[in-house]
Parts: sequence; C-alpha cells; structure tokens
Amino acid sequence: MPNVHLTGTGCCLPEHVLTNHDLEAIVDTSDEWIRRRTGICERRIARNIDDETTARLGARAARKALAMAGVEPEDIDTIIVGTVTADRQFPSAACMIQKELGIADAAAYDVSAGCSGFIFALEAAANSIRVNGAANVLVIGVERLSSILNWNDRNTCVLLGDGAGAILLQPDPGPGGVLTTHLRSDGAQWDLLYAEYGNSSNPPIADMGPAKPFFLKMEGNRLFKHAVTCLSRIARMALEKNGLDIDDVALVVPHQANIRIIRAVAEKLNIGMDRFFVNLSKYGNTSSASIPIALDEAQRGGRIQPGDNVLLISFGAGLTWGSALIKWTCDRRE
Repeated sequence: MPNVHLTGTGCCLPEHVLTNHDLEAIVDTSDEWIRRRTGICERRIARNIDDETTARLGARAARKALAMAGVEPEDIDTIIVGTVTADRQFPSAACMIQKELGIADAAAYDVSAGCSGFIFALEAAANSIRVNGAANVLVIGVERLSSILNWNDRNTCVLLGDGAGAILLQPDPGPGGVLTTHLRSDGAQWDLLYAEYGNSSNPPIADMGPAKPFFLKMEGNRLFKHAVTCLSRIARMALEKNGLDIDDVALVVPHQANIRIIRAVAEKLNIGMDRFFVNLSKYGNTSSASIPIALDEAQRGGRIQPGDNVLLISFGAGLTWGSALIKWTCDRRE
C-alpha cells in the first residue's frame, strides 16, 4: 500500500470578529472571566450578508489547500467533511462543497464525530488511498457553531466560533506522511455534550442569520476531566504504536477547546507548551475546523518543517477522541 502524504493546507475564517467585550452586551460575563477560564479573546462569526455558509467556507478553505498542492478541483476523487453544522439536514456538506468546487464526479460524504470529526475524516481519507486507490482526497473540517448556540447561556456561548480548514492527501511511495491514526468513542457519556431542541433567537450583535432549531448543551466540569484523560491516553497510544517518545514530536496540534485543557494535557505528557500550537485566543473553539485551521497557520507560518513528527489530538461529543501522527513532508508555504 502507498504512503499517504499531506501535500496542501488551507483555511477560511469569517470576516466578522466578535470580541469578549461584545459578548458583555449579550450575556452576564466579562472579558476577564472569559480569558481566565478559557484563554479566548475573540472568535469569528459567519454571517449571511458575507455569503458565509458552511459549504462556502469549506470550499474556500479547500481551494487554498488545492492551490498549495498544485492540484485542480477536477482531479479530486474523494471529499470527506467533518462537521455537525451542515447547511441542511441533507444533502451532506461534502456534496454542497463539491458543487461549490465544480466537481462533477467524486465521492463526497460527511463524518459526524463532534469536535473529533476532522481526525475521524482523516482516517477514512487515508484508508481510501491505501485500500481503494484514491489519488487526491480532500479532508475538510468546517463549522458554523454560532447557529447552534444558546446566547442566553454564558457557559457555552462564549466558547465557540465559526471557520473552516482543509488538507489534501495524496499517495506517494516516499517515506513519511500519515503514519497512524487512532480513534475511540464512549457513547455512554453522550449526555455530557449534546444538541437539545428549542434554540433561542440570535442577538442582533451577532447578525448571522436564522439559527438552527437546536442548541448545544454541555456539562463542563465532567467534560474537562474526560478530555484531559482521553487526550493524554490517545497521544501516548500514537507514540507507542510508532515506537516514539514525546521528545521525538516537534509539534502537537490539539483541538482548540480550552487553554486549561491544553495545559493539563501538556503537563500529563510532560511536554512544554512551546511545542503546542495554540490559536484559541483568536478563534475560540471551532470544533471539527480547529485542527485543520491550526495546521494551515502552522504550515504557512513555518512552525512545521519537513521531517518533523506532528501529533494531532482531538476530543468531542459522542464522546469521541482521536489522534494522528504525521511525518511531515510538505515543504510548500503558498
């Protein structure tokens, strides 16, 4: 079977910035409280007036990944999207992104695994290359979480933002690429993070158009403990499978959920925060989009170099969690 290499990255963030000070006008909160408890300073909110649907955000990120890799949309044979906020119940966000890209003949489908959706989609994409002979696979994480927020709940509405990230995977006999992926779930804990019907109306300051009829509910304290434990274990699983030590990892790209979770995982893994890529303060928690957005920023910013071992770890609703270890080979910045 061929090795699976990452050859392009891209991301797309909505234009509208919603700061912590803006949120003070919506709910009983403060900039200091949000920063101290989450590490978030601002987030991006998709708006209909900016033509920022889930499909269009995903397509814009995909085009940037394709441009970096030097691949045309018509060469894509598979599109796999991690999301919980597709524009419609059906068809899939992947099919709608396929239309945006003008691709007439490719497999396209969504993966629903909460914030772990990108890692789950990444494993499916890698297997489609190794087993089914796919040649150009787009993996996209995209969310409009602002559409499922209860803006009266200060414990959740301050956390989330919108955005999209994408990567292109291709087969290559050369060494490196996606070494292993590891996925886990625990459905017995589904009620720690889920969608409930009966959403509130959107505040005028957010201005993102009609909300979906359901909203996010979360038990933060219990979720925090599970996240730290599961992320640490799945990271060690990836290292052990590949015969590596944490010191062999150049960069850890975690799901950007909460700075306290990331710091706790760093402590459990005995690794400094300087080897974690964190952009949480700018974008908040963008669920499935957080890791591919971070990968694109790290790649274009020179934080990742060919030959680096890059560890991806994520945790989300389900409960789900996963990791991927990549021997980086992409040397393109644009």
